[in-house]
Amino acid sequence: MGKKYIDDKHFLEQYLRVIELQNGDRKVLLTPDYQGRVMTSTADGDQGYSYGWLNYQLIESGRFLPHCNNFGGEDRFWLGPEGGQFSIFFPQGSDFGFEDWQAPAVIDTQAWETVSASAEKAIFFKETLLKNYADTELKCRLDREVSLLDEQSLQAELGIQLPEDLPSVAFRSVNKLTNAGDFSWNRQTGMLSVWILGQFITSDRNTIIITLKPCAAARINDSYFGKIGDDRLRISDHVLYFKGDGGKRGKIGTPPEMTVPVCGAYDAENGTLTIVKFSFDPSPRDYVNSMWEHQQEPFKGDVINSYNDGPLEDGSLMGPFYEIESSSAASALAPGETLTHTHTTVHFKGAFDPLNTLSKALLGVDLSEVPAF
Repeated sequence: MGKKYIDDKHFLEQYLRVIELQNGDRKVLLTPDYQGRVMTSTADGDQGYSYGWLNYQLIESGRFLPHCNNFGGEDRFWLGPEGGQFSIFFPQGSDFGFEDWQAPAVIDTQAWETVSASAEKAIFFKETLLKNYADTELKCRLDREVSLLDEQSLQAELGIQLPEDLPSVAFRSVNKLTNAGDFSWNRQTGMLSVWILGQFITSDRNTIIITLKPCAAARINDSYFGKIGDDRLRISDHVLYFKGDGGKRGKIGTPPEMTVPVCGAYDAENGTLTIVKFSFDPSPRDYVNSMWEHQQEPFKGDVINSYNDGPLEDGSLMGPFYEIESSSAASALAPGETLTHTHTTVHFKGAFDPLNTLSKALLGVDLSEVPAF
């Protein structure tokens, strides 16, 4: 039935400074050492199912890898764009090859300052200077608040009455990006986005579910790691199903024109339904493009991304894990202005019928109709 929360807690306490949020049996583990990241959570106390995917080997090693450190975790603060002529991952003049790709330390290896921590909430911040591919220096302040939601707050967040006796855990991150410099960020200087990534446990019967808004003029981006076949990806006019088994590497992205700000995953093997809800303004906005190339449209990017891990070309495997990600609009900020992006993660674990009731209400999807990839 999966790993236990208490085992993950004991493991993480050996190597990291850990903050635990708690409300009854609902628990969430964070660490300032990894930018105030939510590492894992449970709905059933210490002996309950632990929802976050963790890279035990890398955490235990105590070392940092070149390029990027994938420590895992359910909600981590990231910044875009990753690729393109305004990328903060590639230096000016590079050809967007892997050897030049480098995650900025502020979202990879640097610890953040802890402002405060209680049983319900933890607050973190960091100041940094980032240089993009266009050689623009962007001075930033990053703030992050993570809260554990009680049942009343969760019902208000989701806008529905929750089924009785169905274990759940929910946490919300409020993520702020402030222009701490002396000039405005725009299409000429380049702009950043707040990008929240969650990494979760795979199974052979796990399916990522993304509700879509019909839009004939827009399309799903599935070209990040090569086109994904219909044995792993099914798209209709109102929903996308993506196999999240960790068996083959693939990534998809949804444009703002098709975005409904709620998505999730159903793991039939472990009896879990994960819901991700985030802030989204449907009015026309710029979204940074993270494709690893010199882009014709650097501000025509994704809002939702989902990644399924799988073997790399050399046969090695990072996880396996799957990801659900959300991004803010591009930060067209004057000096002193702040962009805020909110990302909420909810896990339910139980029998099929109550999970299906929730899926219908929140995703508009009958779980009995989820493809058996």
